[in-house]
Amino acid sequence: MDIREKIELGEFFCAPGIPDMISAVVAKKIGFDAVYASGYWMGASAYGLPDAGILTLTQMADRVSTLVDVVGDAAVIADADTGFGGLLNVRETVRLYEKAGAQIIQLEDQQFPKKCGHLEGKRVEDIDTMAAKIRVAKDAVECKSTLIIARTDSHQSEGISGVKKRLDCYINAGADIVFPEALKTEEEMYDICSSFEVPVMANMADGGITPILDANALSDLGFAFAIFPGTAALAAAAAVENVLNRLKMTGTSLHKDIELFDFAEFCQLIGFDDIRDFEDKWLRLKD
Repeated sequence: MDIREKIELGEFFCAPGIPDMISAVVAKKIGFDAVYASGYWMGASAYGLPDAGILTLTQMADRVSTLVDVVGDAAVIADADTGFGGLLNVRETVRLYEKAGAQIIQLEDQQFPKKCGHLEGKRVEDIDTMAAKIRVAKDAVECKSTLIIARTDSHQSEGISGVKKRLDCYINAGADIVFPEALKTEEEMYDICSSFEVPVMANMADGGITPILDANALSDLGFAFAIFPGTAALAAAAAVENVLNRLKMTGTSLHKDIELFDFAEFCQLIGFDDIRDFEDKWLRLKD
């Protein structure tokens, strides 16, 4: 079953954010139906940069392409920020993301340069500008199964009524899925989900504005699926900071209270079994 069919059938799923390719191979092993390529966390992981509109289209498309290759059968939901510019840039974004293998492409209505959706000081484009971007994105789609997400960051400046107005406009422009960013309460979450017939996605941003709920609660509220964009990255950052602090203080990695991934298991996870099989098959031919 592909991800579009899963959404159409109303089968709720969780998509973890994948900041790097170690996380990607772990997600592949666990067997998620979909993963999320977050602009925030990919930029932080690959370049050590904040989510402030700094990454370029080609940088993100390259990372998405690598993620698609690594993660296997899982669908990739790809964050395309504001479309990296005007309407022509939006068309090129969709083309490159589709070429990279993204099955769902997300566009948002912030002005460039954008900010993380859970920070203060966001500025949104006028509603007609974003609607035009959605129409261009839909027109640029070549694969019939590719879906376009329309995200609005208008709650901060326009309230819940502004969110509804914008999402309704974006649906009319052709958005397949809508993404109300930074909702503050469960009541708002239910209100949005019950206001639209198209799928609504939830953003479970750890440490952000929106309440963190489990899959059952989110499904009951009416969401089609949820992304957990920062969970893996924040867990990894906490673990790395802990182990490096201990290394600096003690000069050793031998600590009973610090859990390290087994090296032999990691070699297997990253694909060395395939390398050994290849060598066993082909190097024997030279002997």
